[in-house]
Amino acid sequence: MGDRREDAHTAGLRAGLDKQPADVAAMFDRVARRYDVTNTVLSGGLDASWRRATREALGARPGQTVLDVAAGTAVSTVELAGGGVHAIACDFSQGMLRAGASRPVPKVAGDAMALPLADESVDGVVISFGLRNVADPDAALREFSRVTRPGGRLVVCEFSSPTWSPFRTVYTEYLMRALPRIARAVSSNPDAYVYLAESIRAWPDQPALAARLQAAGWADVAWRDLTGGIVALHRGRKPHA
Repeated sequence: MGDRREDAHTAGLRAGLDKQPADVAAMFDRVARRYDVTNTVLSGGLDASWRRATREALGARPGQTVLDVAAGTAVSTVELAGGGVHAIACDFSQGMLRAGASRPVPKVAGDAMALPLADESVDGVVISFGLRNVADPDAALREFSRVTRPGGRLVVCEFSSPTWSPFRTVYTEYLMRALPRIARAVSSNPDAYVYLAESIRAWPDQPALAARLQAAGWADVAWRDLTGGIVALHRGRKPHA
């Protein structure tokens, strides 16, 4: 048995690649305080443009209801809620939801693999930089389909694989060396960003993720690369019966 004092000190610092939900939630609780500023620094300020591109890819219309899964502090949900769209933030980290308490969108605690919503209750689902943190992404993709009305859309904004080989090499070096170093300067839980780098490196590339959307029942699956493939926007539509 390990040292209990050490276990208490390290608990929640970072999750493992097995992505146990309690570990992931605890890790995000610990990064919540400086999560938004850390994201902006680590992305070089590109995070805002990625949020805009996600909203545009979803294409929700005024009066429609959309669910923002793994919404964190709800900054992405506020982006989705523009133009009369009813956007709901959902996250299983209570700390993240509390950090975004001042943002004027409805919030609900929930796990991506077991959403607290009725069947076919929303017009679209978005998950930004969150599917990679789910223990069973395929189960989550099926769950997103369950809560989406026929004809509704799914958008997955996620880190991906740069398409130009030399850039991919530079990017991988940044992930494993520079990113954790920068996180130590700005994050409230730098160890979590070691997990971030490892989870990005282990994540499937664009065609592999598209195949998983199709296997989960989504139709018209396509993707668009952002920032040279550092991020990819995957889209799907729930078919009519």
